[in-house]
Amino acid sequence: MTGGVGGLVASPRAWVAILVIGVLTYGIRLSFIYLFGRIDGVPTRVQRPLRYVPPAVLAALVLPDLVTLRPSVAATLLDERLIAGAVAGAVAWRTENVFATIATGMGTLWLFRFVVFA
Repeated sequence: MTGGVGGLVASPRAWVAILVIGVLTYGIRLSFIYLFGRIDGVPTRVQRPLRYVPPAVLAALVLPDLVTLRPSVAATLLDERLIAGAVAGAVAWRTENVFATIATGMGTLWLFRFVVFA
């Protein structure tokens, strides 16, 4: 038996495709690092939109887990993820610090998950 789905993982074609995709992804990421390293100052036109990247990435990672359908309102309101998200949202609004938001949200989630709702 070759493993994988129909031996797909064992085929050389699959490994070549994975390698090519990996090299292309790495090249795209490296190009931005290289270009920004060669530019003396980032233009204001580019700097303004880049301010919104950390909050957008954080929202894209967190919100799908918070906005899930539950069978009842009580189950939704007692969900530790929703409570941690509300606390993290308050910290984000108050401090505007991404690290503080992530740390507070994770700490609150762990507190409720392992201590309160254990």
